[in-house]
Amino acid sequence: MKVAVLTGGSSTERELSLASAKNVCAALEEAGHRTVLLDASSDLVSALRVERPDVCFNALHGKLGEDGTVQSLLEFVGVPFVDLPAALEATKGTAIGVAAQNCHWEKSGAFTGEVSAEMLKAMEVGYVILGHSERRTYFGDTDVTVQKRVRAALDAGLTVILCVGEYLEQREQGVTGEVVAMQTKIALGGVSAEELARVIIAYEPVWAIGTGRTATAAQANEVCALIRDTVAQLYSWEIADDLVIQYGGSMNAGNAAELLAQPDVDGGLIGGASLKPADFAAIVSVAK
Repeated sequence: MKVAVLTGGSSTERELSLASAKNVCAALEEAGHRTVLLDASSDLVSALRVERPDVCFNALHGKLGEDGTVQSLLEFVGVPFVDLPAALEATKGTAIGVAAQNCHWEKSGAFTGEVSAEMLKAMEVGYVILGHSERRTYFGDTDVTVQKRVRAALDAGLTVILCVGEYLEQREQGVTGEVVAMQTKIALGGVSAEELARVIIAYEPVWAIGTGRTATAAQANEVCALIRDTVAQLYSWEIADDLVIQYGGSMNAGNAAELLAQPDVDGGLIGGASLKPADFAAIVSVAK
């Protein structure tokens, strides 16, 4: 199969896209597929018509790759758009779970570019990330829409990775605790204690996402402990103690050990470092 891997583009996350696309190509070629890298900053339509791939794998980051624009373009030129199916196939028979980056709260309707939770479940996707800072910042997600997505995902049988976190201005104003507690309470509205077993909460300070800045281990643990306390107030301490709380703000091979040693940090939501195999392997070894 010939797979066109879409990469680059003009977003601020171009370098991340280029790095992830390189790794995707390596994995696909190892699985026996032919690959071609197509930079979305050039004339993508013409390139697709020349290369005539069987399918496309979207490795774009930022607005262009995540707002439905690329999906619509691929539909226009008649090229199947896949990335979750390829990931599911590549991880079949392993202990690796596959997560989608978002889902809509409606089961069906005129929502171009969106994917329903039921569609993800039908594909046998197990996890979905909801409330990510980029969804809130660039695509208008609010605490209310995040709660609706959480409800839909749980109803479909998915495990939710719920992202919460403050902007730099909110931290400087000393309202981090209030912001994160409110995000947590609203997102978990209507979630039963039984359903909470399928929720993972990731604290990702927005000011530390993709910036190279990282919360100190003490800062990360303080907010993760606050999240656990908030969940204990909503449910019980027994339930809160069983909850998995991750830290997701520029964790890397250099700081993972200190962050993961904190009593209320149970894991990491890894972004840029996951695109570097050696660094990601180092983080995984520390997390064991």
